[in-house]
Formats: sequence, structure tokens, C-alpha cells
Amino acid sequence: MAGNSGGPWGGGGNNGGGGGQNNGRGNQGGGGRRPEDQQIPEIDELMKKGQEQLRVLMGGRGGSGGGNGRSGGGSGGPAFTKGTAVLGALVLAGLWAFGSFYTVKPEEQSVELFLGEYSSTGNPGLNFAPWPFVTAEVVDVTSERSETIGGGRSDGLMLTTDANIVDIDFQVVWNINDPAKYLFNIRDAKLTVEAVSEAVMREIIAATRLAPILNRDRGAIADAAKENIQATLDEYESGISIVRVNLDKADPPAEVINAFRKVQEAEQERDRLERQADAYANRVVAEARGQAAQTLEEAEGYRASQVNAALGEAARFTSVLEEYAKAPDVTRRRLYLETMENVLGDVDKMILDPSLAGDGGVVPYLPLNELNSSRGGKN
Repeated sequence: MAGNSGGPWGGGGNNGGGGGQNNGRGNQGGGGRRPEDQQIPEIDELMKKGQEQLRVLMGGRGGSGGGNGRSGGGSGGPAFTKGTAVLGALVLAGLWAFGSFYTVKPEEQSVELFLGEYSSTGNPGLNFAPWPFVTAEVVDVTSERSETIGGGRSDGLMLTTDANIVDIDFQVVWNINDPAKYLFNIRDAKLTVEAVSEAVMREIIAATRLAPILNRDRGAIADAAKENIQATLDEYESGISIVRVNLDKADPPAEVINAFRKVQEAEQERDRLERQADAYANRVVAEARGQAAQTLEEAEGYRASQVNAALGEAARFTSVLEEYAKAPDVTRRRLYLETMENVLGDVDKMILDPSLAGDGGVVPYLPLNELNSSRGGKN
């Protein structure tokens, strides 16, 4: 364990000195040992037991007041022989083997320490660590652990970017991906994950408005929290892997939830009216644009017709001028007749003969309109 004791996580030391390293097997946490795990006797204990066994085998009484077996002075015990020495050596070898071989389950990994410093990581199965120079810590690396933030506590109250308070409950699920870093770089894994998760979630909520948090962005917030929590733990070299973040609840505080619902209803009504206004504006603007386009098309057509008429008149005048230059008298009479036809074509007409004006005061006339009308009726 690192020497730093400040905060929920320690420093970045590589060798043990605190609660994370001992001479036992089956360490399941970043600094503690489960009481049901098997423990290895200490060196002094083993030496004392070995001495007691040797005393008994050599004829002593196992206590501090017996003889040594050769000059026992009437002790009556067996003398020290080669067989007793071999038997004592076998006992010591068995105790050493018992302290050196250990088993790692498939869901576990072991961290081997040579004289208190990290040496290697053991694989599942039977492993050998020559005690007392090499010791091992066994860690469960597949089990998923979970930490809950919120759940009715004050740590779930967070401030959004639009100055609203939201009550959030979320769960962080994690496991161990590097047992060596897990054992020696952090002091309390549970407290570390909780503190980092709460800090990251507060940072995300502080940059988000309240409405998206309550409605559509819960999945995105959970994904962002998982990524940022993992990045922070990687900076600490914690050996922890974040499996998932479950955002269970995101609601306004209970004290203001009724007022918040009224605000939500007002906002929904505002959005509905805005959509209606936008639809009306789009329809009116589209109609105005259509009328404008129609007016432009009509003006363009009128301009083209006037230009074409003017060009036609100019061409006709030019052709008449050329004919007039060839035959002025004929052309002049033709122009006169065509002009009179255009002028008098739609006018009621009668013909008077001035030479007959003095004969009895009778004014002879020819009603051309009536003649034309009678001719048209007959037709």
C-alpha cells in the first residue's frame, strides 16, 4: 500500500507497507484481508514450532527445562540419531512447501512480492512462491462490484447549468483489471470509486440544462460519465475497470416537484404556441413568395410583349419606308386608305353628296351601316 494516507486514494508507491500487503493468501480488497481466508504462520512462529519438534525428537520435553538427549542425566529419552535429523528436515521441508505453494482460482489472479516489492502476476492454477522471500496476494478480478450515489442522500443533489437542482441516483459497476495497481496504488477502492464518480457526474450535470437531463439525454449522460470516470481512474493507475453506469433516477427535488411540473406544463404550452406561429408564418411567407413570383412572371411577359410589338412596328415601318422610296405616290395613297380604314372602320357612317344640296333642299344620303346590317342579316 502506498505511504500517502491523505484522501480516499493513496500515492503511487510500488511496494507494500500499509494494509494492502501482508504475508497471507486470499486478499480480496485493496488493503484488507477477509477473516475466513487461510493465513500463513509468521516466521517466528514457524521457527518456534520447528525448535519444539526438534527438542521432542531429540529426547527433550518440549519445554525450557529439559536436557538435550545425550547428557540428560537420567532423563530416559532417546538419543539424537541420524533418523531424527532426517525426520526434522522433512517436517521443515513440508512446512516450507505448505507456505510456498498456493492455488489461484479461475476467477482470481495473484500478485507475487519479492521482499515486499512487486515481482510478477500469477495465473489460475497451482503457483509457487518460495517463502519467506516471495509472498502472494490473491485478488478476485471477475466479480462485479457496484457503488450507488444518491438514493435519497444529499450527494445526489446536483446543480445544472441553468441554475436548477436535480436529484440523481446512479450506480457505478466496476471490476479489477490490474491487481498489482489495485493493491498498491489506492488505499480504499470503494471510497475512491464513489468520490470519482460523484465528481464526474457533478461536472457533467453542471454543463447540461435540466430539461434534457429529465427527458432525452439520460443514456448520453451515463455514457459520458462512464468514459470520464474510467479516464480519471486510469490517471490514478488504480487498476479498476468501469463496466457500466446505470442512471436510475433524475427528478427535481421533492420539495419543488409540484412547481416544477407547472413550469413544465407552461413550457409545453409555450412550445405548442410557438409551433403554431411558425406554421402560420411559413404558410403566409410561402403565399407571399408565390404571389411575388407570379407578379414577376407577369411583368416579364408584359415586357417581352411590348418589346416584341415595338420591334414588329419598327420592322413594318422600315419595310414601308423602303416601298415608299420605290413608289411614293402609290405608297402614299395606300397609307391614306389604310389609315382611313382603321379610323372609320368602327364608326357609324353616312355619305353626303354636296352637289345635290341645292336641289329642293333634299339632302340625299346613303346609310352604309344599315346596308351592312341588312346584308349581314341575310347572310
